[in-house]
Amino acid sequence: MNIEQNKNGLDRPIFAWSITVLIIYSVICYSIETLPDLSAATVSFLYYSEIVVVSLFTVEYFYRIFTMPNRFKFIFSFYGLIDLLAILPFYLATAIDLRTLRLMRLLRLARLLKLARYNKAIHRFSKAISLAKEELVIFTLASFVMLYLAAVGIYHFEHTAQPEVFRSIFDSLWWAVATLTTVGYGDIYPITIGGRIFTFAILMVGLGLVAVPTGIVASALSEIRSKQ
Repeated sequence: MNIEQNKNGLDRPIFAWSITVLIIYSVICYSIETLPDLSAATVSFLYYSEIVVVSLFTVEYFYRIFTMPNRFKFIFSFYGLIDLLAILPFYLATAIDLRTLRLMRLLRLARLLKLARYNKAIHRFSKAISLAKEELVIFTLASFVMLYLAAVGIYHFEHTAQPEVFRSIFDSLWWAVATLTTVGYGDIYPITIGGRIFTFAILMVGLGLVAVPTGIVASALSEIRSKQ
């Protein structure tokens, strides 16, 4: 039997959601602490909130240890270590703040998803990836080729006009990544007519690159479902 599956009442949905609310609340409090010019009352409230949250997490941690059939195995398991890291920084009070690791405790929600239907969905998805792996590999290689061609093209158009920005093809690769992925950070951009026309063409290609792997996986999933 899995060490996480015990009849101590902690794996019930209501408890899992309660822990989730505590996690989100503690992360929000941690984020508020970073705001400048907080009032003394707010700082005090956040401090006592931290004490309450850590106390509840500590009680949960030790309760799980004492109710597990294999305590030693639980302590060194993935979830056991995450539970420990969620409370340890508060007690150690070191300069390194690890409280953000509480976000990883949200992985406990995976217990709520251990349903036959969910497991079958994950199984279908893994089979779909395996079924379409050759197409995905070819698409990935084609994407790298397109990335390089985009860098060469923008270097040709913009190097003369912006020699300090598009100094080499390697500098142009950053522009190509931001453009092909349709992110468009705007830190490097073309100023020539040819460069702008070329950028428009690359953007159109980028839109297609984003959609292609989705279509490949969706098609494979549909094939797996039809076979089942």
